[in-house]
Amino acid sequence: MSGQPMPCSPGEVGSLFLFEKLSPEQLGRLCAEGRVERFEPGPVYTEGDPATCFYVMIEGTVVLSRRVGGDDIEVSRTSQRGVYAGAMQAYLGDRVPQVYNNSMRVTEPTRFFVLPAESFAAVMQEWFPMAAHLLEGLFFGSKNTQRAIGQRERLLALGSLSAGLTHELNNPAAAAVRATATLRERVAKMRHKLGVIASGAYDPEALARLIEIQERTAERVAKAPTLSPLEASDREDTLTDWLDDHDIAEGWRIAPTFVQAGLDVDWLEQVAAAVDEEILPGAVGWLNYTVETELLMSEIEDSTTRISHLVDAAKQYSQLDRAPYRVVDVHELLDSTLVMLSGKIGQRIQVVKDYDRTLPPVPAYPAELNQVWTNLVDNAVFAMNGDGGGGTLTVRTARDGDRALVEFRDTGPGVPADIRGRIFDPFFTTKPVGEGTGLGLDISWRIVVNKHHGSLQVESVPGDTRFQVLLPLTAPEPETAPQPETTEEPV
Repeated sequence: MSGQPMPCSPGEVGSLFLFEKLSPEQLGRLCAEGRVERFEPGPVYTEGDPATCFYVMIEGTVVLSRRVGGDDIEVSRTSQRGVYAGAMQAYLGDRVPQVYNNSMRVTEPTRFFVLPAESFAAVMQEWFPMAAHLLEGLFFGSKNTQRAIGQRERLLALGSLSAGLTHELNNPAAAAVRATATLRERVAKMRHKLGVIASGAYDPEALARLIEIQERTAERVAKAPTLSPLEASDREDTLTDWLDDHDIAEGWRIAPTFVQAGLDVDWLEQVAAAVDEEILPGAVGWLNYTVETELLMSEIEDSTTRISHLVDAAKQYSQLDRAPYRVVDVHELLDSTLVMLSGKIGQRIQVVKDYDRTLPPVPAYPAELNQVWTNLVDNAVFAMNGDGGGGTLTVRTARDGDRALVEFRDTGPGVPADIRGRIFDPFFTTKPVGEGTGLGLDISWRIVVNKHHGSLQVESVPGDTRFQVLLPLTAPEPETAPQPETTEEPV
């Protein structure tokens, strides 16, 4: 909008700190090409509109805001004389979109010195050519640096995740290979037993009873209860005594297998009652092979299921087969991220999930939210490991009005109050050189605030640090064209 034109005084313009070193001729040119305007309370320009003017406040109060979803969020309010905003990148020409990167309004009658964008670009190039080149280099150099470091950080994160996933996959894969080899050995022994049976060592009735017991034993293995170490030890001692009393060799070796399968003395008494005394050792040995075979097949099933779950978690984490924007269950995203990071989290950090399962799905970019979870978990783990190692990571979800809350709480030393206001700044990091780029929280903030129209905040005292992500439960209005990634404030 236009303000009320007023006389332009070179002396008054020269009293502003931005122009105080200019010559009278230069101040005269500014007044000739620019103008002074008085604005009543209300908007001056709107974010996204073509950037046509450069504004320097002479007197009054100015407020800058950024559009987040359907809301305008205030980012700066000042009455300092000489602050400036508007077409600050006009000297870059068409190499960047020449639009206003924020909205400006005034809260009281306010006077500005207003310079058209073309004139601002011209005087910058003519009067300060070296400064203009330095500013160009700083602007484009910082963007390229941020992009390169961001890519490097993502590669480092990918490498760490790959190492963790490989480690997690190796354990069940090795278990399956080991169980398969042992199973092959047990099946070979069962074939040998079949040869003994075929030779006529057992009469048909005893063999039928033994097969019936074998079937019931296999069913019992599948329903074996989970025992505490003390309970298991007591049962092993009792079974060993029973086997020794019945002259069955190596009872100490057979007993742990039977206990793991859920067999007890009562069960063995049923076996002893069903077969003749002279074939009892052979019957127990036959049942031992049956139990071992069932347990090995269960181990193989558990291992391969674990591998399948890890692959599913990796797919969920990377969102390889999903639309980039969709309605998601945040718990699925959190679980897949925790699985992917389990190797980095380690054994000394306890993970507690405090999920509100009534939380409805949220509209989101799931792959990017996973990046946020990764950054926040990684920082929490680093903080706790840096404090002597170990601690508790609590991941909590809840509903907060019309938003979903995802909270990451760690028991590390906390974020000092003097740096709490800077942790979301680009390139700010508290990690040692080589371990942090200072982009993790900046990227997280951009994903949550700019992309999902939510909020990211931190509360911290020693032993209790909480990063809280709040996401809208409803989809925002369609976004306007992407804006340059800059944050303008009156300077």
